[in-house]
Amino acid sequence: MPEVRLVGPAGEQIGVVRIEDALRLAAEADLDLVEVAPTSKPPVAKIMDYGKFKYEAAQKIREARKNQVNTILKTVRFGLKIDAHDYGTKRGQIEKFLKAGDKVKVMVVFRGREQSRPEMGITLLKKLAEEVNTLGSVESNPSIDGRNMVMVIGPLKSKVEVKAETKKAAEKSAVTKKSAAEAAE
Repeated sequence: MPEVRLVGPAGEQIGVVRIEDALRLAAEADLDLVEVAPTSKPPVAKIMDYGKFKYEAAQKIREARKNQVNTILKTVRFGLKIDAHDYGTKRGQIEKFLKAGDKVKVMVVFRGREQSRPEMGITLLKKLAEEVNTLGSVESNPSIDGRNMVMVIGPLKSKVEVKAETKKAAEKSAVTKKSAAEAAE
């Protein structure tokens, strides 16, 4: 005689009952009998609205997907003979990406005879890494890839932490604005 451990519609423990009795109780309550833990001995079944159960499970999955954060790899390209102002602009872009929690792939492009001077590219990339070390750390050291030299810098703060900080800062500024508006009244 097959039996199940039955959980009521409000989450209360009914106990171990025969499957026929569990089905009868579910029918009387105008609900469904859903097997929750098939591997336990005896299996656990719950009296619930199966449509509502499926909907709530889909909502949980959707919510988890919404909170999932993808780290993006941004690419910034330099020439070997980059002007100081252009270098500052590119460094600013890299800092912005790192603050946002994205990884940055920094690429130095060698043209013509510049390929015979890879040490200049290494110097440029190491200088850049030192200047942004408060925001990110070098994940892959400079390496030559055809006519380019590539280095990857990862952020010190993950995308999740950055998202949480910006949310907290927004809430704080909203509270400050509200208190200022109340003080003005």
